[in-house]
Amino acid sequence: MQIPPCEVKIAPQRVRDLMDWLMTRYVRPALPDNFNARLATVKAEDKLRRLLEKLPAVTEVFVADVSDFHAASKISGELVGTWGRIDVLVNNAGVSAPKSILEISEAEFDRSIAVNLKSCFNYVHATAHQMLGQSEGGRIINIASVSATSGGVTRAVSKHAYATAKAGILGMTRSLAKELSPKVLVNAVSPGVIATDLLKENLGHREAELTSGVALGRLGTPEDVASFVAYLACEKHLYMTGQNITIDGFQWSC
Repeated sequence: MQIPPCEVKIAPQRVRDLMDWLMTRYVRPALPDNFNARLATVKAEDKLRRLLEKLPAVTEVFVADVSDFHAASKISGELVGTWGRIDVLVNNAGVSAPKSILEISEAEFDRSIAVNLKSCFNYVHATAHQMLGQSEGGRIINIASVSATSGGVTRAVSKHAYATAKAGILGMTRSLAKELSPKVLVNAVSPGVIATDLLKENLGHREAELTSGVALGRLGTPEDVASFVAYLACEKHLYMTGQNITIDGFQWSC
């Protein structure tokens, strides 16, 4: 897939770390000067707008609940109506779920699935038809987690509800890679313990404990993940779909 200048659209779902990861430091240097970004976010609209002011590009912000199916369709329709294409979708919505099975309520479990998993369905469903109709197809990047394969129960901040949702993302990624091939490349990225705003809200004094089982001996940074997500979004020579890439500093205990 060759990404055309002036017509790259990214429709990520959450602002906090995605903007720091992809736009400010990594995606921006990799893209043409006239790159256009279209962003859908749940909250932190003011922070998003401040970050976007740093970019020499046309930007547009949509505020929505990513678990809302109809909102995703509306946003996608507006993008296509205005710009005619969507090339890259980054599904990055995330909400922690630190309660155990004996503590969590049905509503809390449902919210974890809605934000962490159903949001991916919503935005892929809303954008896939457009990508398939484009001569150069598109790219979908789903942010999962090492908790999807580890279970994330012992040392992990989030427990079974989060792990369940993220595991669903991996199954969705593999299935959609088959359904949407060969025009749309669908891959997942599974970060380990990354020092994001979401993690810091729940980390407390557990940093030493969480990094003791990481070969590189530190928390990951948003930039560690961003560089590879930017590669999946922008690299012209990419013979990869249906894959899950783990970025965790070789984390052998969770």
